[in-house]
Amino acid sequence: MKKISPTDWKTQVRIFEKAGCTFIRQSGDHLIFHHPSAKRAVVIPRYDEVPVTIILNNMKTIGMTREDYLRQIHE
Repeated sequence: MKKISPTDWKTQVRIFEKAGCTFIRQSGDHLIFHHPSAKRAVVIPRYDEVPVTIILNNMKTIGMTREDYLRQIHE
């Protein structure tokens, strides 16, 4: 199975918007998104490389599987 690697924030925004997240607001360098099935916000920092731990936490928040993530990153 392919590994999840750090990506830039623009790629993360594209992936999570395709997964159903909607932009709510920005707080400093952090973009705050809402997902209908999530109990808390999805936060994407505006970093050149978003760490894998943040990506995995956001995936867990909305219930996204590794396969879904990897499929969307290659679209």
